[in-house]
Amino acid sequence: MIEFYIPFAEWVNAGFDVVSRQLSPFLRAVSVFFEALINLFEALLLWPPEAVLMLAIGLLMWRITKNRNLGLFAVLGLLFTYGVDVWQPAMSTVALALSGTAASLIVGIPLGILASQNDAVEKVLRPILDVMQTLPSFVYLIPAVMFFGMGKVAALVATMIFAMPPAVRLTNLGIREVSKEMVEAAESFGSTRREVLQDIQLPLALPTIMAGVNQCIMMALAMTVIASMIGAGGLGLVVLRSMQSLDIGMGTVGGLGIVILAVALDRLTENISQQQQKQKGLD
Repeated sequence: MIEFYIPFAEWVNAGFDVVSRQLSPFLRAVSVFFEALINLFEALLLWPPEAVLMLAIGLLMWRITKNRNLGLFAVLGLLFTYGVDVWQPAMSTVALALSGTAASLIVGIPLGILASQNDAVEKVLRPILDVMQTLPSFVYLIPAVMFFGMGKVAALVATMIFAMPPAVRLTNLGIREVSKEMVEAAESFGSTRREVLQDIQLPLALPTIMAGVNQCIMMALAMTVIASMIGAGGLGLVVLRSMQSLDIGMGTVGGLGIVILAVALDRLTENISQQQQKQKGLD
């Protein structure tokens, strides 16, 4: 039999060595920025007393959504995480999810805007986003660990990449769905392309963009469990350890904590999106 072997793994390792050496200064700068971002969110969440933060979050959600039940749910949910002794892991999970969401939106929304203004960019981004959304979530851990090592920074990078596609797609979709008649009317009055985007397209596309933000947050929370394998910590680590030790009770506690956070953040962003749609309908 003829021996046939393709040294693909060796090629990948050699290419990684070259790329990592070339990008080393940039990767260090990115690592410092992401670490500072995570630490900032964690410090803000862990600095006030637990009772004060619970009430503040409940009142804030009630104020934003005009929904008393949602504010009460947030307070009771956070009280549950405190009562079952997973308060700090829950706040670490929120910090990672918010950091990942913020990083995803910082990159994803401008890319979506660019794709909406340029068909060539959209054609290039579409297959890339298709691949990103079909890859198994575990695959995102590989490049994150290769370039940033184990720890929260790698977890944040994996979360950011995993959660970014909905922000890009829905920003692009929302802007492209804006009525062409409104755009043409604005242009006929002498508005520049930038003014049309800023004053017409983005405000009208905001409900769709908020739907992208909602999906981004949900995917970031989903990734926090998987990212616990590379040092993310938080509730994902609670779930992972419970699986390793077959501790069903602790696994249930960690899972319920993630569900509470996911439901609260989902209802918050969904309510904001509905308010934007109502305002759009009134306008």
